[in-house]
Amino acid sequence: MATGQAPFNPVPAMRPYPPVEHPVVVIGPQYLAQYPVELAVNSDFKVSDINGTLIFQVKSKLLSLHDRRFLKDAAGNTLVNLRQKIMTMHRRWEAFRGESKEEKDLLFTAKKSKLFQFKTELDVFLGNNKGEVPDFKVKGGYSESSCSILLGDSNTMLAQMHRKHSLASTILDTDSFGVTVYPNVDYAFITALVVILDEINADRSGED
Repeated sequence: MATGQAPFNPVPAMRPYPPVEHPVVVIGPQYLAQYPVELAVNSDFKVSDINGTLIFQVKSKLLSLHDRRFLKDAAGNTLVNLRQKIMTMHRRWEAFRGESKEEKDLLFTAKKSKLFQFKTELDVFLGNNKGEVPDFKVKGGYSESSCSILLGDSNTMLAQMHRKHSLASTILDTDSFGVTVYPNVDYAFITALVVILDEINADRSGED
């Protein structure tokens, strides 16, 4: 399990964005920046800053009972593992610290807001939230030009995803997209949500 400081600090985004009132920390405080962070995610799920410096990478492990994704830092340390719960109607994913599967290491869960959706929207609950009101929401379909990650049921923006962003074309390939993370928001957590959103959209089929 990786602790301590983030091995690479991403460079600031080119334009300012308002910071959230209270820092949003889910995976770790070392993934907070006092400035907005612009990340580029390529089709292999290598995540870089606008200078092309590798920040995160995602590895897969296909199991018979669970689909798992591992979010790793640039040095290959596993920060969080993402598991899809089988036989759940709303496409529920769980995120655990490191490579743990134990309930005490559950960081958050994410599921589709509604069973039938024209646009994919997710409700995200922190591990200790056993209620019905989500801590975060993802709004807008991944296949669209953009979507937003919001604080709870508010309009407080935490991050935005956008296809074909005006980042350097040397970083982004045709299947890539950009993620703008607002100041004081855990950009490892936002990256994990992007992975889950991508998986849920990749799974879309007639029963969705």
